[in-house]
Amino acid sequence: MTITAAVSGASGYAGGEVLRLLANHPEIEIGAITAHSSAGSRLGELQPHLLSLADRVIVETTPENLAGHDVVFLALPHGASAEVAAQLPESTLVIDAGADHRLEDPEAWFKFYRSEHAGTWPYGLPELMLDGGHRQREKLKGARRIAVPGCYPTSALLALVPGFAAGLLEADDVVIVSASGTSGAGKSVKPHLLGSEVMGSMSPYGVGGGHRHTPEIEQGLSNAAGESVRVSFTPTLAPMSRGILTTATARVKEGVAASALRSAWETAYGDETFIHLLPEGQWPATQMVIGSNNVAIQLAFDPHAGRVIVSSVIDNLTKGTAGGAVQSMNIALGLPEGAGLAQLGVAP
Repeated sequence: MTITAAVSGASGYAGGEVLRLLANHPEIEIGAITAHSSAGSRLGELQPHLLSLADRVIVETTPENLAGHDVVFLALPHGASAEVAAQLPESTLVIDAGADHRLEDPEAWFKFYRSEHAGTWPYGLPELMLDGGHRQREKLKGARRIAVPGCYPTSALLALVPGFAAGLLEADDVVIVSASGTSGAGKSVKPHLLGSEVMGSMSPYGVGGGHRHTPEIEQGLSNAAGESVRVSFTPTLAPMSRGILTTATARVKEGVAASALRSAWETAYGDETFIHLLPEGQWPATQMVIGSNNVAIQLAFDPHAGRVIVSSVIDNLTKGTAGGAVQSMNIALGLPEGAGLAQLGVAP
């Protein structure tokens, strides 16, 4: 049986990546392709790499245009998804790539987004470990509403959750620094993202605990640890179009050996299709995963500081957004989890 899918926000980077993956999905027929300001345009004018869909005309993002599909992907700015989703039937699988339904704590939502909390949906990070030995994918089976994680939280959570789920790390001293390509900021024109501003330069932003992904990272780590985890998170902008390199550190509990740390990560990810713990001595680089749904991870123990250092890389548009959305869709619909998702990257 063919499954029909509509994609909103199709003119943006995230929406375009969802369409790229769905176009190669063996079970999906792409239905309505929607956006706001670009409605009426040919998709090929805005996403010229999607040749098989180039002549499709973008229509307005309305509940009427999205209705009647088995699956609806919402790749909209935060604050826009909830209103649209509320007007779609409960039988429709709605996958929100925006932030509206990720957080469990309404107070944390208001603090960082300054608007009313729209409610919490099952979190679309299947590999996420939970306290008690479960994984998030169990909550995605049969779901009809799914909140896709932010790209930074995807890389940060997958880097650190094995240590917290195994009870090896202290919860009160976690430091995470991530470098992201410019596509993470979206497709809207912004002066600080011009090529002449970005090329040959790196810069931090959201410094001092102000980035909106901070409570999402804390939420995921806390759910794995079974206790409240406090995080200092600093994002940086790197002169590349795609990819995230995250370096995450946490204090190791007294008496935990380096071998126990490595064993925890090996046990956590040994059976995961898309997460790859690299051989000892090999460190991740973003080029390893570009264009794929993969995560590459390495860790080391710093005995002088008593800390574990974990580096992870993802493609922010694939595993960090669209790939995670399609992977979650597959689980919700009972399809093979890897259907339509590439495991081979692109190089150079």
